[in-house]
Amino acid sequence: MPWIRSRFRWYAPFYPNAFERFDFSGYDAILSSSSAWAKGVRVPAGCVHLCYLHSVSRFLFDYDAYVGGLGVGLLARPLVSGLVRWDLRAAQRPTEMLANSATTARRALQYYGRHLDVLHPPVDMARFTQPRAPGDAFLVVARLLPYKRVDLAIDAARIAGVPLRIVGDGPMRAALERRAQGAPVHFLGERGDGEIADELARARAVLVPGVEDFGLMPLEAAASGTPSIAFRAGGATESIVEGATGAFFDRPDANDLAAVLHEFDPARFQAATLRAHAARFSTERFVATIRARLGALLDAR
Repeated sequence: MPWIRSRFRWYAPFYPNAFERFDFSGYDAILSSSSAWAKGVRVPAGCVHLCYLHSVSRFLFDYDAYVGGLGVGLLARPLVSGLVRWDLRAAQRPTEMLANSATTARRALQYYGRHLDVLHPPVDMARFTQPRAPGDAFLVVARLLPYKRVDLAIDAARIAGVPLRIVGDGPMRAALERRAQGAPVHFLGERGDGEIADELARARAVLVPGVEDFGLMPLEAAASGTPSIAFRAGGATESIVEGATGAFFDRPDANDLAAVLHEFDPARFQAATLRAHAARFSTERFVATIRARLGALLDAR
């Protein structure tokens, strides 16, 4: 399929059929990891399906915030209603679903009518071994999409007069670069895991200005010994301990965030405390829980 990586939104109307065509004949159990389509796979009789749900399909239920203004072509409003109907049906197919956060669990109950237990995703502590060496710049690591609210971080950095480094790329980059003209903002584009770990270790703090379903960035920052500053909503309220691993701003407003940036002192946060917090979200705990849930489903067949 041409441009599937760079223009994947164009193909949204075709994904349901593509996922439903997977053949799982001969399988006893299926584990899916889904933010949109994978929960809708069809499995044969007697096969159990455990779905780890990262998000209720935000591009369908939060259309304006998620993809509004991106020029998504085929994913236009008349087609969204049909995809919503498919999504609601598909969410009833898994034998069991686990949510990555209480935020996702609440949304799954609201839209899908399903009660989900919460299993927070793991953070790979081994990726973040660089010594903590905080500089003056704040850091954003994100896809440059509307719902990430990188625009808010840029405006706040301008108001507070503090340097901001932005790692990531996406369809909003050109517009955000225009917005940042004259501000102390540096766009770094895409970076590899090692470079991101270096940036995290050197950041004054990591900014999470949008509403995330969970969002691993505050935990990856904590694994680096670096605090986070986030909008007080969504998954950030589950991954950040106020005063110990980060701080919050209360309104989605650049002035509100700028006030926090202006007063922020990274010396108030202890790297050991931050790393100990991140270590609670271990890969071992995550894998053990998934295995136990799959085993219980197989035993109950």
